[in-house]
Amino acid sequence: MVFAWFGAIFIGLSLGLLGSGGSILTVPMLVYVVGQEEKIAIAGSLLIVAIISFFSAIPYARQNKVDWRSVVMFGIPGMVGAVVGAAAARYVDSATQMLIFSSLMLAAAYLMFKPMKLDDAPHEPRAAWKIATDGLVVGAVTGIVGVGGGFLIIPALVLLGGLSMGLAVGTSLVIITLKSFAGFYEYLYVLDELELTLDWEIIGIFSVLGVLGGWIGGKIGGKLPQQTLRRVFAVFLVLMGMYILYKNLPLLFA
Repeated sequence: MVFAWFGAIFIGLSLGLLGSGGSILTVPMLVYVVGQEEKIAIAGSLLIVAIISFFSAIPYARQNKVDWRSVVMFGIPGMVGAVVGAAAARYVDSATQMLIFSSLMLAAAYLMFKPMKLDDAPHEPRAAWKIATDGLVVGAVTGIVGVGGGFLIIPALVLLGGLSMGLAVGTSLVIITLKSFAGFYEYLYVLDELELTLDWEIIGIFSVLGVLGGWIGGKIGGKLPQQTLRRVFAVFLVLMGMYILYKNLPLLFA
């Protein structure tokens, strides 16, 4: 269990250091280190991600680095998508959910290793319906597999929403908080139908350690080479994604 606590700190640390990506580790930690059933882990991950993102967003909000218009335009459809995705999860078997999850890990690794060219200057905002549609889709992914999706949201806010990178990170954390809470609320009904129970002690410990890790990461992040950190993290995501494929692909054809 000691590995699980270090894992929880690492989740928060990576969020604080990189601004995104850390929450994608929560489900694998809960499934393969703690030993939880997949749907319990996904539901717990949604709440843990929401709590860590909420506390991580506070400094950005205090510094006026949150674009509340984008929170509404992207976040509300994201909440709807998260609820729909969580509701649909009751009809998706656990092996399929984990295969979707591994695909997202590999996609996140690619974006970490070879990030889009996003400068800090404001971009021309795109049509509101495109922003809302993107929020809905990312929210649905959040609901189905329990990831925050910061690695998808930040580029969308810059390229579609017209935000600078400085605003996009803080805005992304608020959006992740909202849609993760929404997805978790719907997942409570899913778990009740399946007669599954959350481990509140694990959720509490992961949340506290994750917030602590996020605070440490935020303090030291500016002193470390971001590109090197992202590439190291990308390699870790590839290894974890391939392991999840190895564990779950045979189950799909069993």
